[in-house]
Amino acid sequence: MTDTWQHEAAGVTLTLALAAFIAMLFPFPVRAAVPPGEQLFQNNDCVTCHAVDHKIVGPSFEDVAKKFAGQPNAVPTLVDAVKNGHVGTWGMVPMPPHPNLSDAQITEIVNWILTLK
Repeated sequence: MTDTWQHEAAGVTLTLALAAFIAMLFPFPVRAAVPPGEQLFQNNDCVTCHAVDHKIVGPSFEDVAKKFAGQPNAVPTLVDAVKNGHVGTWGMVPMPPHPNLSDAQITEIVNWILTLK
């Protein structure tokens, strides 16, 4: 009986070792972590009016990134627009203020948006 148990244990050990070796050769693809700014965008009401790559009510974030690319005051300008609301840059549809978001959260979202150009 002991020989049978030892034989089965050796088989299980060998199987596990082989599985670990195969897993090292063919790892599962690892999804990139979602940037904090994108997470904040997805978890707030931003998604109601904005999308990354197409206009909904407001402009796409790709268009925002292109428009503000290279502007030294882009971050404070956009943070102010998100925090206090704004109208005029993209037409006459106003963006409502977002006082529920902290300046740090808005800055995180804006910095992420500006990477989308």
